[in-house]
Amino acid sequence: MSDIETSTVSEEGFASTSQVGDFELTIDATDEQGPNPNAALVATYASCYLPAFRVGGQQRGHDDLGKIQIDADADLDDDDDLEAIRFDVYVEADVDDEELAEIVERAKDICHVQSALREGLRAEIAAHGDAF
Repeated sequence: MSDIETSTVSEEGFASTSQVGDFELTIDATDEQGPNPNAALVATYASCYLPAFRVGGQQRGHDDLGKIQIDADADLDDDDDLEAIRFDVYVEADVDDEELAEIVERAKDICHVQSALREGLRAEIAAHGDAF
C-alpha cells in the first residue's frame, strides 16, 4: 500500500486537475487555469520549508516566531527547467543572525521537499528577523 495516492486528469489542453485526498489542485502549463508546474513546485517547496522552519525554531528554543513569510523566486534554464531557487524568509520575532542561520540549516534537514529535490536545485535561503 502506498503512503500517498493522487489522481491527475486532463480532459483536453494543458491543464490538469489532481485529486489529493479531499483536495483538488489545478496545474496548467499555460498559466491560464492555475499555476504552471514549475511555479507550483516552488510554492510547494516554500510551503514545506515554512513549517520546517517553525520546527527548527522550536528545537532552538524559539517557540513563538510569530508571522513567517517566504518570498521565493526561481530561475529557468533554456529548456524551461528549474535551475535555481531562492527563499527570503521574513520572521516577526527578533532573532539574531546566528540563531537564524542555525534555524535555516535545521529546517533544511526537516523539509521533505528539500530532501526530494536534486542536489543542484536546493533553495538559497536568506532569513530576516524582526521583519514585521
